[in-house]
Amino acid sequence: MIQAILTDIEGTTSSLSFVKDVLFPYSRVHMADFVRAQAHAPAVRTQLDEVSRLAGRALTNDEASAQLIAWIDADKKITPLKALQGLIWEAGYKQGDYQGHVYEDAVRQLRAWKKRGLKLYVFSSGSVLAQKLLFGHTAWGDLTPLFSGYFDTTIGNKREAGAYRAIAGKIDLKPSEILFLSDIREELDAARAAGMQTVWLVRDGALPAGSAHPLARSFDEIRLVV
Repeated sequence: MIQAILTDIEGTTSSLSFVKDVLFPYSRVHMADFVRAQAHAPAVRTQLDEVSRLAGRALTNDEASAQLIAWIDADKKITPLKALQGLIWEAGYKQGDYQGHVYEDAVRQLRAWKKRGLKLYVFSSGSVLAQKLLFGHTAWGDLTPLFSGYFDTTIGNKREAGAYRAIAGKIDLKPSEILFLSDIREELDAARAAGMQTVWLVRDGALPAGSAHPLARSFDEIRLVV
């Protein structure tokens, strides 16, 4: 029986275009200025040092900014990049430059599942801070009270079964008691390999033939056995 829902964000609860056309360009434009202004802040310095480690040499702040921008352009899921993007996006949300996009059907069903006593969790390649900011600043209000926890790539790669086993351990449930929602087949394959139940959100385009995962066009089509 399902005890908890674990959901992806991009393409699942939220539009891919919001992340790719709003958030990513915003962080790209502001990255260099942010690094110059905040490089000595402990939280930022820690991430910049990690950028240098991944680059294999000590980088100046400008070189680190260039590396981060290159990773944005290549759509890399790299933890220090995601952490710094979250800090930049925080300012944008607070200034009202944009609101987090969440599909109406996702809001409706997340609220319904919460009322039924299910625990709701998020697993995204974006940092936990970025996740909370997105759900905290939506047209539907602050949705963060719906969720019992958030996970990012610090717990593991979204395409590796170990990450899903680790999440199950963190929330003290059997993997079989958790339903994972995503729009990415490789993530769903990893979750299923870990023992989780899965639903593949296919909001646009043709439905894939012969899928090993149940398919849904929206959260309204997801049927739970609880």
